[in-house]
Amino acid sequence: MDNAVTAYIGLGSNLGDKRKNLDDAVRLLTEVPGIDAVKVSSYYETEPVGYEEQGLFLNAVARVETSLSPKELLVTCHNIENRLGRVRTVRWGPRTIDLDILLFGGSIINMPELEIPHPLMHERAFVLEPLCELDPDVLHPVLKKTVKELLNSL
Repeated sequence: MDNAVTAYIGLGSNLGDKRKNLDDAVRLLTEVPGIDAVKVSSYYETEPVGYEEQGLFLNAVARVETSLSPKELLVTCHNIENRLGRVRTVRWGPRTIDLDILLFGGSIINMPELEIPHPLMHERAFVLEPLCELDPDVLHPVLKKTVKELLNSL
């Protein structure tokens, strides 16, 4: 794939069959033209963050090679969430599936609908642990630290 960029997508689910929701999201990612070489971390069971009156989450990170732009990848993630029944009600509330773009190459993007790197990823073990499993030496482009360093500092 020409001009491919490595992007990392955080996946999370805490409603329904969580494992199936993550599996389905990964399968749908692999079917998108412009996304190749999807590699997924192990699945991690984690406590909810933010809104805590909800069930445990299952989280993972997917590494993809993509020729999509960051905005196209965002639209793709939202489409997959919609296909899998995501309903947005409570901020950080229960969800069948959540797909967040964590990193997009070394890009730094600040738009109302999209911030890359993900603005809270460096504070969240449920993001850093699976990301570190895939690529411990990937650099956070703003903080200039590897994800392993960020995880160790939590």
